[in-house]
Amino acid sequence: MRSDLKRFGRGFIYAWNGIWAAIREERNFRFHLCTAVYAFAAAAIASLDAVELALVSLCIFSVIQAELMNSAVERAVDKPDTSHWWSAGAAKDMAAGGVLMTAVGALCVGGFLFLQPERLQKLWAAVTVSPWATAAVLISFVIAYLFIFRFGGSSQKKGLSDADKKE
Repeated sequence: MRSDLKRFGRGFIYAWNGIWAAIREERNFRFHLCTAVYAFAAAAIASLDAVELALVSLCIFSVIQAELMNSAVERAVDKPDTSHWWSAGAAKDMAAGGVLMTAVGALCVGGFLFLQPERLQKLWAAVTVSPWATAAVLISFVIAYLFIFRFGGSSQKKGLSDADKKE
């Protein structure tokens, strides 16, 4: 009983380790995390009801899950032997296509929910209510940019040589 519980608990640690590895090493995963923060902020400002918020949440976590699966496929088929190059490339492309389709679906749901005149007015009013609010949004874009493109050490983790890092 105790060992089963311990193994069960370790599963959460392994899952967190995988998420943390994606945060450190995957630029697209960090992009999706930032997009999730903006989507949740927009949902709060637009006063979405419970069902609409559930849809936004489902879309966000579906895209994040798809990105994690894509990263797992990329790791699993990285540097195959020469007889499996084509199938490895196809698997990576299909996984990336899965992320793209999930993201497009999430954009469609977001469009249906947010592209309504009264909600767009609420969002615009929240951003332009004062110079401080506008500045805060602009600063958040800078922070998001730095997090997405400057955070993490993907070149070190993927075994790139010093010459590759300079390119």
